[in-house]
Parts: sequence; structure tokens; C-alpha cells
Amino acid sequence: MVEVKNVNKTFAGNRVLFDISTVFDRGKTNLIIGQSGSGKTVLLKSLVGLHTVDSGEILLENRDLVKMDFGKLKSIRREMGMLFQGGALFDSLTVEENVLFPLNLFSGMGHEEKIHRVNECLKRVNLRNVNHLFPSELSGGMQKRVAIARAIVQNPKYLFCDEPNSGLDPKTSIVIDNLISDITREYNITTIINSHDMNSVMEIGEKVIFIYQGYKHWEGTKDDIFNSGNEYLEDFIFASNLAKKVKNKMNIHNRS
Repeated sequence: MVEVKNVNKTFAGNRVLFDISTVFDRGKTNLIIGQSGSGKTVLLKSLVGLHTVDSGEILLENRDLVKMDFGKLKSIRREMGMLFQGGALFDSLTVEENVLFPLNLFSGMGHEEKIHRVNECLKRVNLRNVNHLFPSELSGGMQKRVAIARAIVQNPKYLFCDEPNSGLDPKTSIVIDNLISDITREYNITTIINSHDMNSVMEIGEKVIFIYQGYKHWEGTKDDIFNSGNEYLEDFIFASNLAKKVKNKMNIHNRS
């Protein structure tokens, strides 16, 4: 579980997060949504310690990230998996070397044990016989699955995903969404996803936080969204024609 209490953040006198408080549950897919510039990326980066907040608490199983020195922060990052926008694979390394990278940095395993763990993770994301290929030899969806394998190779307690479907077609996006959701439940990870993709929200949004101009304006489940009564959230989600169609179908069903 990750608990955020009264978090504020300012850049060069410009306040971008205002008194954010929420709880991200273990074993669930927790989504942070909002328009570009809303503050959701700043919040996500604050949760992993890439930004130092001005005030508030960020509690990982009751351990306050805000009060940690560099040594403690480095230690707790071993419990974190990161899935970056675009995958962020190393082009000059093979698939196997990419997934090995965190283990080589942080693990005391022997080489054979590391390779066994890499193969386990590649198998878990449905990739076989790709160990010695380079990222440029893979499709976008395969690259993202390699990035997921790298993110989970250390059995993290926390998985942070920044726009995991960026650049993917809708069908592949659904595959990645479901894979992240399945892994979250299977390993009982606290997964936090930064997204503006409403298809992802409606597919896997067990807990959804809506950020608007630096404020938390709403939180709930994907099933609560269409009856939120929040005008800012509705403006955001109904910018999508698909969302409008879903709501209309729901209204017709409710009247029948």
C-alpha cells in the first residue's frame, strides 16, 4: 500500500500539486488520470522519489519516503519496478541484457540464477526465443513486454507505470493493460499507472484518481466514473466519443 498525505509541490514559484491525499491499494491497478499539465506526472515522479515534495507524507507500508536520506531511498528503490513511457529499453543491449540490468545493479544472485530469473519473467510476459534479439528487432508491443519483464525481475512490491500504452495500437494496448493487471494480482503488487487513455481506465481501473490543475478532484472505481457528478472529470472523459457511446448505452439500459 502507498499512502499520500497532504502532498504539495512547487517548481520555481509555480505550485503544481495542492494538498494531495489518497491511498493506492496493494493488489489493485491504481490509475492517476488527467489532462496534460494537470500534475499527474509530477505526482507519479514524487511517489518514486524523483521529485522532492515541499510538504506532506508519502508512505510505503508506513515508511515515509519524504524523510528518507539518499541511502534509504536507494535501498527502497530495490522494491520498485518502473515501466517508463516508450519502454526506455537500451538499444545497444539485447533483450536478455535489458532484463538483466536491474539484477546486475542490485542483486547478489549468481549469473546462472539471474539468467533463470530473466527467463521466468520473459515467459511470464509471453516472450520466448527473444533473448538475443535487440529492441530494434521487436514490435512495439513486444518491446513493451520486455520492459514489463525488466520491471518485475526483482519481484517488486511496487510497480510504477508512466503511460504504458504510449505509441501502441488499441488492440496491443488492451494486451498490455491485461498483462499489467494480471501481474498485479498474481504478485500482489501495488501498481500505480499514470495515464490519459480512457480505454485503459475502463479496462483495468480498479482505483482511479483524477487530477485537475494540481488538485485531486475525484477518486473512485471505473464503475463510478459515469455517475461521478464531477464536471471536470466529465469534461475530460467525454472528450472521447467512445466514452459518450458507453454512457448512452448505459442510459438506454437503465431506462429499459
